[in-house]
Amino acid sequence: MYNSIKLTEDVYWVGVNDKETDIFESLWPLPEGIAYNSYIINDDKVALIDTVKINYTDTYLEKIKDVIGDKKVDYLIINHMEPDHSGSIKSMREAFPEMEIVGNAKTMNFLEGFYGITEGTKVIKDGDELDLGSRTLKFYLTPMIHWPETMMTFDQKEKILFSGDAFGGFGSLNGYLFDDEVNVDHFEDEIRRYFSNIVGKYGPVVHKTISRLSEEIEEIGMIAATHGLVWREDPAHIIQEYDKWSQQQTQEGVVVVYGSMYGNTKVMAEAVARSLSENGIEQIKLFDAARKDISFIINDIWKYKGIVLGSCTYNNEIFPPMEYLLKSLESRNLRDRVLGIFGSYSWSGGALDRLEEFSETVSCNLVEPQIETQYAPGSDILEKCYLLGKNTAEQVKKNCK
Repeated sequence: MYNSIKLTEDVYWVGVNDKETDIFESLWPLPEGIAYNSYIINDDKVALIDTVKINYTDTYLEKIKDVIGDKKVDYLIINHMEPDHSGSIKSMREAFPEMEIVGNAKTMNFLEGFYGITEGTKVIKDGDELDLGSRTLKFYLTPMIHWPETMMTFDQKEKILFSGDAFGGFGSLNGYLFDDEVNVDHFEDEIRRYFSNIVGKYGPVVHKTISRLSEEIEEIGMIAATHGLVWREDPAHIIQEYDKWSQQQTQEGVVVVYGSMYGNTKVMAEAVARSLSENGIEQIKLFDAARKDISFIINDIWKYKGIVLGSCTYNNEIFPPMEYLLKSLESRNLRDRVLGIFGSYSWSGGALDRLEEFSETVSCNLVEPQIETQYAPGSDILEKCYLLGKNTAEQVKKNCK
């Protein structure tokens, strides 16, 4: 046995766990690893849904053969062409040369571009169906969650939605697979970090897709994504969470992020944080932009209503790690937050100017005062920092009632 796991009769998980990759997409840390989920339906016709990263092809093929024995794979359905899912396609074609590769028109462009495959393919359109024998699969095109070719596959007999990257999360599967086998709360941070880092930019598309699925699919009995848990007990939970995050709905709390070379801007950030606490904010996250990976900062910003950003000036511009954060938030179309800003400089300003530009780019409620200090902050500046914390706390609590 190669640890394939039964979802329902004739439907199996044949994915793999990756604890060796430290950084996903060469950007996002993976302290808990990641799973590449693939599924096989062993009906009259055998359908494989997505593959796994190329590093794990041998183990993957053994899992498939363990389920289907001497049968062939008739169809490989590609919900998403990103190489962590499509990496084993060429090996599957070699193992099952008569296998048809199923995807939409945009899928085929990626298939040729990545792997040079142009034959033995089946192009489907939105709403098309595929008969496997005792069941029929229906396809839903979901472009820009989070590539243009992404789609979902619905098993109409078992009510399983094979959702691609949507409804997925970071973290390997350490012996468990289903939501009813774990404490789901333990996984929330890594699921939201996955959403905010990978999918968050396309939040409006996610919300629109969820609305469409709720209208067109009478019942979703299980959600099987390409990363993370399979949701069989409460699939509605992950749908609700994704929908909440897609609309940037937040909870009471404030993220304070500072960029400081010699500690002066840090002192200002700590004064703001202390004021937030004194004014009733219990959830406060204080981050050094140069020392905390941006992946985790974005995750908490996606969670909480308030943000306070402060930076020193570096060569007439904002501190580079803070600039990276600002661009990342701008690209994700940050909105509906309570925002405070402050800056510092020694011989020439620049940081506060960029923070003010950021406040005009995103759709957030800018709080008074906006603070700038030269050299080390004196008591007058720290009083302003306390006022900024107080005003931010009041606005956050007001908006979270």
